[in-house]
Amino acid sequence: MKPVALLIFLLTAIVPVAASETPPPSVSEITQVVLLGVGNPNPLPDRSGPATAIVVNGEAYIIDTGPGVGRRAAEASEKYDMPGLWPGKIKHAFLTHLHWDHNAGFPDLLLTGWTMERNTPLTLVGPPGTKAFADNITRAFKQDIDIRVNGLEPTNDLGWRVNTTEGYEGIVYEDENVTVEAFRVCHGDWDYALGYKFTTPDRTIVISGDTGYCPIIAEKAKGSDILIHEVYGEKGYAKIPAEWQAYHAAFHTSSSELAKLANDAQPGLLILHHQLVWAGDEYDQPFHELRELYDGPMMDGRDLRRW
Repeated sequence: MKPVALLIFLLTAIVPVAASETPPPSVSEITQVVLLGVGNPNPLPDRSGPATAIVVNGEAYIIDTGPGVGRRAAEASEKYDMPGLWPGKIKHAFLTHLHWDHNAGFPDLLLTGWTMERNTPLTLVGPPGTKAFADNITRAFKQDIDIRVNGLEPTNDLGWRVNTTEGYEGIVYEDENVTVEAFRVCHGDWDYALGYKFTTPDRTIVISGDTGYCPIIAEKAKGSDILIHEVYGEKGYAKIPAEWQAYHAAFHTSSSELAKLANDAQPGLLILHHQLVWAGDEYDQPFHELRELYDGPMMDGRDLRRW
């Protein structure tokens, strides 16, 4: 199947919120999770590219920077009265891996934040290859940066810069709000695709990133307050060409595989993210498939939902 044809085949209609969702927990005064984007490579208008904000004591930590991240952060900042999500206030970002749909919004997060008067370098944490990625972004915008810094615009010479840390196992970042542990997940041919475990003063949050079935996630998420995990629906998967079945089975997690993982981990709340469905399926098909196999607390991820 041609790429464009496949894209059309993958697109599906928007449907109401899934039935049988767990009532959302009370919003913590210390740690809040906001889904800035729950999408995938398909350009569905109401689902921005993958991006999650963990906001602790007002400080925002962004995991993945998919397309639309800057505007979604600004929208969430206004919607929930969260100043730390205003792009000019965001100082920390983490990448799970270097697939474009998880980082194409990075120039937006970096340079919009600078334009909105962030006056410190952006801290970026990610797998090996992240520094070259960030360096190439700033190189691509060299003329723009030079004109803004050395021309008439009254701007600072710090907010466009990136302080990058690469790592793939163990503690990769720590400050007074969070301790962040990285661990490798099973994302097809990627040598370094990461999940993250955020430990805050009142919550433990695990994010799978993109991954096939990977038992280490259940290990890291056991006893966690929130597990945010990707998933694809099996009903539509059975109808796609064999070569695409092989791809998705290696790179992503089916609903039955996620049910097994969630039953092992028993998180306080499972949030579905980066859902893949195919023509003829409703968007919440994975949710309903999971509900038949997993009866723990679960929510269907949508842009701008908050916990």
